[in-house]
Amino acid sequence: MNDFSDINHARRDLLIAGALSATAAAVPPLAAAQQAMPPNPDPITARYTIQINGKIEHLSLDTRTTLLDALREHLHLTGTKKGCDHGQCGACTVIVDGRRINSCLTLAVMHEGAKVTTIEGLGNKDKLHPMQAAFIKHDGYQCGYCTPGQICSAVSVLDEIKQGIPSHVSADLNAKPLLSADELRERMSGNICRCGAYSNIIDAITEVAGRTA
Repeated sequence: MNDFSDINHARRDLLIAGALSATAAAVPPLAAAQQAMPPNPDPITARYTIQINGKIEHLSLDTRTTLLDALREHLHLTGTKKGCDHGQCGACTVIVDGRRINSCLTLAVMHEGAKVTTIEGLGNKDKLHPMQAAFIKHDGYQCGYCTPGQICSAVSVLDEIKQGIPSHVSADLNAKPLLSADELRERMSGNICRCGAYSNIIDAITEVAGRTA
């Protein structure tokens, strides 16, 4: 009995010693590891100009800067919101050269010379854009975090329909899309409202569409 116990203890000690020596060999001392790491390279910057809300902005930023971060962190246009930062919620929607995009998924340097419109460029408290006024009238928001992206997207949706650009629910790809609730829901599906104000948003867009039809 004692012989088996001694053997088990010896085997356990041997395994522990082997594991410790293997770990020590695999993991170099901290100081040596730090010396082996290359220094962080300086960021690569680029100079470019973008027209934002009608104003020419001269930027010199890290080429990895997203359009969203350029707007919020460097130009202090904080109306455009950072939601998921993965292009899934639509809170960061802006209009670039007449088309809506998720500003978190594109680099600012890619838009040299482009015309960018943010929620601040659509209207202000003294002169609201019709879509902004309609969202207020129909209570198309609750917390309001997604609202700037919703409004920018809604403005672009009406332009898309006016241009005859079809969606996945358009019945006839060769005819002008109908201004229907189904069309609006499909086209606005990339903009998530966690408060659930979807029906009110559709009412607001429908009213503006009726004025401009």
